[in-house]
Amino acid sequence: MTVTDIASLVGGVVKGNAELEIHSGNTIEMATEDQIAFVLSDKAEKIKESMAGCLLVEENMHAEEGRTIIQVKQPRNAFAKVLQTLHPVEHPPQGVHASAVVAESAILDKGVAVAPAAVIGNHVRIGENSTIGPHVVIGSGCTVGAGCCISAGVVLYAGVRLGDRVILHAGCVVGADGFGYVFEEDHHEKFPQVGTVEIGDDVELGANVCIDRGALGATTIGDGTKLDNMVHIGHNCQIGCHVLIAAQTGLSGGCVIEDYVVMGGQVGMGEQAHVGAGAHIGGQSGVLPHRRIPPGQTVWGTPSRPHREYLKKQALVERLPKIIAELREIETRLDHELDEKREK
Repeated sequence: MTVTDIASLVGGVVKGNAELEIHSGNTIEMATEDQIAFVLSDKAEKIKESMAGCLLVEENMHAEEGRTIIQVKQPRNAFAKVLQTLHPVEHPPQGVHASAVVAESAILDKGVAVAPAAVIGNHVRIGENSTIGPHVVIGSGCTVGAGCCISAGVVLYAGVRLGDRVILHAGCVVGADGFGYVFEEDHHEKFPQVGTVEIGDDVELGANVCIDRGALGATTIGDGTKLDNMVHIGHNCQIGCHVLIAAQTGLSGGCVIEDYVVMGGQVGMGEQAHVGAGAHIGGQSGVLPHRRIPPGQTVWGTPSRPHREYLKKQALVERLPKIIAELREIETRLDHELDEKREK
């Protein structure tokens, strides 16, 4: 791929050798003469030391003579687009592997690939150009949209619905029963989980994500939402569009997460908590049951509180040893003064 091809792909302006061949991408520190990297203005000093054949830079950036650059509005975004072209995802050949088990009533649209040992149940519908990895199990009545990539070992329980271009990484489990029980005299009785899971378009789930089906109705994941590895979504949660949730976060049943929320890793949310659109929740925060976080607010800590308030309290906690030492010093001085008065 030439620099000219790359510039056309990302809508950039070339300065330097437009015919240079680029074979792959790398970091600015590690890139070689046949590789491309990106750099932002706050790291411009790295340009001189880089061996990269071509650099994606911001529109207002320039380089010394002899250096090949492509000026773009957003270098990081452009670099991601270039990587997708230079490093395409490998898919198994189209068709059904001989060791796969596909029910007669299942419908596989044009271009579907089914890898070894996959199991596809009754009345399943899989859209065009979707890829089903090895040892995937798709339960009866599931719908998988077009252009989806279902990696090894994924399990879709019966009735789950996926939109188009959904990516499920290895080990995801979608549609298992929610954690619902009722107490009957001296034991817990299972509350039937008869709902489903509905996942929108362009959603990506990291490895070993678990999304429970609704007890009644659906657990929903909106378009463009991305969940990191080992995230747990409880029954009947409603996750909006373009939400980002980092690894090891767990949501109890019935939580509502509105559009464009960003959540750090290891966040815990109690049942029926509600997070407004565009809010940010810091890593390891604990959101209490039924708590409502306003749109656009940033919260941190356990229990979660506005970020500025959290920082103030943390500063006070850091000062506690000094405060205690000062109080003990005052106490000692007062005791000494009292002893002197008694002696007089």
